[in-house]
Amino acid sequence: MPSILLTGLLPSFLLVLLGGAVRRRLSENAWAGLDRLNFEILFPALLFTTAAARPIDPADLLIVGPLVWSVLALGLGLGWLARPFGPSRFLDFAGGWQTAWRFNTALGFVIVQALPSADLGLYSVTIGLGIPMANLFAVMALSRGEGLSLGPALRRVVLNPFLLASLAGVVVGVTQIAIPAPVLAPVNLLAQAAIPVALISIGATMDWRALGRLDRFSGVIVATKLMLLPAAVTLAALALGTSAPIVPVLVVFAALPTASAAHVLAAGFGADRRLAATLIAQSTLLSAATLPLWMAVAEGLGR
Repeated sequence: MPSILLTGLLPSFLLVLLGGAVRRRLSENAWAGLDRLNFEILFPALLFTTAAARPIDPADLLIVGPLVWSVLALGLGLGWLARPFGPSRFLDFAGGWQTAWRFNTALGFVIVQALPSADLGLYSVTIGLGIPMANLFAVMALSRGEGLSLGPALRRVVLNPFLLASLAGVVVGVTQIAIPAPVLAPVNLLAQAAIPVALISIGATMDWRALGRLDRFSGVIVATKLMLLPAAVTLAALALGTSAPIVPVLVVFAALPTASAAHVLAAGFGADRRLAATLIAQSTLLSAATLPLWMAVAEGLGR
């Protein structure tokens, strides 16, 4: 397990360190422009290709969907408990709040493939259904933070690039529409750049002094993501006495650190980029200690 985590986490941290090393080589406006590029083009390409990459059985929507969405909704609810300790401006709070339910898709693939009891196909369905809902929750929270009235807020939600891309990917996954290779190839190239660019920007933006310490706000958010959500899934499985194939997948899904895209989305709405970047780094760093525990639990429940 340590070697699995090293494989999954070390490259990310090296890119974050690179961002910290070169942060003064670019102006604040340049870093903001890079985040805008990621928000408008690179991450939407990644979300689309991730959701569309594998077939989604329509029958699985009725089984996996409610379970995945329940985990995300629980993260949203538990993360709200951090509100009294967070920034006074709601938009800044929303930028950090979203990290309580969003998830690191790429690391999940690494872990699921390493667990004999976890089904990679079910994980693909899980993230295909989880990405749109996680983004919907995040965009709604950030739109509310901008103080928009109902009409403009709904437009921001409906036209958000993250939401549109993830929904389009799910449609392709369900319908299995064949996208011509010359069309899909540039989308894949853009998708490959999304995570490296985001991680470098996180390193350049985050508050490095806050990385090693948790205040009450970040403590609630990070504990929700890394401990409370997988614990809730585990207790529910034990209470129901089930060892269905979806159980280990859901435990891993719930235990994943938050997504680097959270920083990109926060920046796109004008929320505090530094707060989001620091929460992402804290979540990812601490997951090196929590993930081995939940991997063992997931494997035990899947037997």
